[in-house]
Amino acid sequence: MKENRFRWQFLHPRFWLLWWGLAVLWLLVQLPYPVLLRLGRGLGALMYRFAGSRRHIAQRNLELCFPGLTDTERDHLLRQNFASTGIAFFEMAMSWWWPKKRLQQLAHIEGLEHLQQASRDGQGVILMAIHFTTLEIGAALLGQQHTIDGMYRAHKNPLFDYVQRRGRERHNADAIAIEREDVRTMIRHLRKGRAIWYAPDQDYGARQSLFVPLFGVPAATVTATTGFARLGRAQLITMRQTRLPQAQGYLLQIEPAWQDFPGESEEQDCLRINQWVEQAICAHPEQYLWSHRRFKTRPEGEAKVY
Repeated sequence: MKENRFRWQFLHPRFWLLWWGLAVLWLLVQLPYPVLLRLGRGLGALMYRFAGSRRHIAQRNLELCFPGLTDTERDHLLRQNFASTGIAFFEMAMSWWWPKKRLQQLAHIEGLEHLQQASRDGQGVILMAIHFTTLEIGAALLGQQHTIDGMYRAHKNPLFDYVQRRGRERHNADAIAIEREDVRTMIRHLRKGRAIWYAPDQDYGARQSLFVPLFGVPAATVTATTGFARLGRAQLITMRQTRLPQAQGYLLQIEPAWQDFPGESEEQDCLRINQWVEQAICAHPEQYLWSHRRFKTRPEGEAKVY
């Protein structure tokens, strides 16, 4: 990917509003961590009230995935989820702009030795995670301890893309951002022994997916994880990231490499992945990105769910 450089065009008046917003956010994020958590919950409450389309998507996902909950329980979980999403806005800014030492004080990392051993062995790693709202800050905290390459999709706004990449790359000085469609580069770097962050828990359409159950609902699940592991001769190591209660910071749990992966078939692998995704979500369902239309693609003949 091309080098991330400041461009004079970013000073054009069309970017002034974004510059102003970034400046206000930078000032806010200097506040103490507990205050930022409260601000995030307040922002989440506003989003719950006014982001009707996203609220509907998240609500529908919770209905599909947790049919055993009462309406009251599901609404409580939904409100918690929007609070978590609001907090994620400030966590993003923290990961971009907080001094590294201040950020490190919030990190609690378990299982780092699994990545370190793979690195010593020259073994490529698919670091499989899922889209929790803590994704941005979790990647920053781990990046301070171990080089992690990432699949990357450029933001439509070039100034925001510049700021975002600059904030991410400062934690991972020798990391490589790989375009999401650049499969050859990903395979090449896995074979070189690199660790690449990867999340297979979103709907990318039927063409590159198989329908396997997720919370009992047929979900279009990408088969690329199997292909990357096989062609890249890579281990699959899973990671969970959690926002801890009472402003204690973040727990990153890196788990041992999966045995017998890839398995006998892509369908078997996809089912195994979705079962792990379910377990990870159920531990902290309020922190998952429920506003994504996970069940957008339906098997032929099935009605849309959104």
